[in-house]
Amino acid sequence: MRLLLDTHALIWWLAGDPSLSADAKAAVVDPENDIFVSAASAWEIATKYRIGRLPQAAALALDVSGALASQGFIELPITVLHGQAAGGLPGPLRDPFDRMLIAQATLADLVLVSNEAVFDLYAVRRLWSGWPK
Repeated sequence: MRLLLDTHALIWWLAGDPSLSADAKAAVVDPENDIFVSAASAWEIATKYRIGRLPQAAALALDVSGALASQGFIELPITVLHGQAAGGLPGPLRDPFDRMLIAQATLADLVLVSNEAVFDLYAVRRLWSGWPK
């Protein structure tokens, strides 16, 4: 399976936080799965750290690429097509980072690892508890 970690899933994975679901943990450790992390998550982490909303993420905010490399995760860049798709998404979701992750997961046929149930309103497969929806 090809998975795209939502920002909170990445942070919880790196911190060993029990908030990460058992199904998400199992999917990340499965050597058969490719784990992607969006440039949008690096942007979100750096932004939230800078404004004081992620004070515990100093090391991560300063070296997201190094953290991803240490885990064998694959960097997913943002393209113009991703931007166009994210901007064109209908519906109530206002968070630009979440909109980008939905667009990238949809266009690249990735399963989005996230606890965000609102994602189910969009044409994206999501894994948190149970198989991808």
